[in-house]
Amino acid sequence: MAKYNITEKKEKAKTLSYRNSVSPEFVEDLARKVIAKLMIEQKYRDPNYSAKQLAADTGVNSRHISAVISLRFQQNYAQLVGEMRIHEAKYMLQDGNFNNMTMEDIATNVGFTTRQSFYATFYKICGITPREYRLAYGTVPEVKAPAKSKGKKKARKTRKK
Repeated sequence: MAKYNITEKKEKAKTLSYRNSVSPEFVEDLARKVIAKLMIEQKYRDPNYSAKQLAADTGVNSRHISAVISLRFQQNYAQLVGEMRIHEAKYMLQDGNFNNMTMEDIATNVGFTTRQSFYATFYKICGITPREYRLAYGTVPEVKAPAKSKGKKKARKTRKK
């Protein structure tokens, strides 16, 4: 098959230098800093807060942030932040104090920029939509049927032909 210049693809040995260069102590220390920044300071609620900003705030390289999140949490930065946002959203959907908030309000409050991204992430993590979750686990007040009026009914006029 010289005509098409096809060569077999060689398996590349995955050398993940940043994953291999970090010690277990460094991973645990940086994981604690990551959790402190994201959860305690609630940076996950900021839709513009990126892994690069997290790296600058913790004083390390962004590749180290990526490696530590991957090693410690078995996911990437976006997935970690998405889970934190959905965890908060689930709390808000269950708590009756937030019944007056729309799904858009909740999505914005936890850090999503669009309703669609909120729904997509929520469904990916929970397997149901936020609305279904609120109905199943929330304290949605029961909607009462309007009371029947006991007033006199208006007589219908009939036309004679």
